[in-house]
Amino acid sequence: MSLIPEEHKEHLKTELNEKLEKPVKLVMFTQEIECQFCSQTRELINEMATLSDKIKVGIYDLIADAEKAKEYNVEKVPALIIMGEKDFGIRYYGLPFGYELQTLIEGIINVSKGKTDIPEETRQRLKEINKPVHIQVFVTLTCPYCPKVASVAYRFAIESDFVKTDVIDAGEFPHIGLKYNVMGVPKTVINEKIEFIGVLPEDLFLEHILLATI
Repeated sequence: MSLIPEEHKEHLKTELNEKLEKPVKLVMFTQEIECQFCSQTRELINEMATLSDKIKVGIYDLIADAEKAKEYNVEKVPALIIMGEKDFGIRYYGLPFGYELQTLIEGIINVSKGKTDIPEETRQRLKEINKPVHIQVFVTLTCPYCPKVASVAYRFAIESDFVKTDVIDAGEFPHIGLKYNVMGVPKTVINEKIEFIGVLPEDLFLEHILLATI
């Protein structure tokens, strides 16, 4: 059974073929034992690859391909890396379905372009960052506001080599949600010291990032 409804496939296929510029590779790490959503995640990205010849898929096992997992700094599954001409530091942990399918689609399109539509002023301010920034955005598949925050965080990672972004399904990784006291989503944690809940304007989100580098 297809995860992407047939009535949406043609629209999505048209959108991808119009907007994708350069090839994108979806690198997935899986572990079939004790991984509730790995098989569905693999099915989903394979379906995505049928919609555009610019989308390729690479699948690895977290244990059997431990060196490859270390190379991509992946420690949990299901994990997705959206790769373009380089690794922009974009990760998705969980099954990017429901509202989060849009996060995946936007991530693929922006990585394909290697740039985003953020304002030039924001782009210039991102150049002020000269220290590593690790953004974690906690989401759920039923949260309509989560993709907006996740997509902005992905844009920042694409625009700055110092920014890495993990989008994490709090429902699939409850132990991580507990660690960061995720009581509501979207919740964003930056460099383990700055956090906020909800949707912030892009410029205010950036202010939080800059504050986390002090």
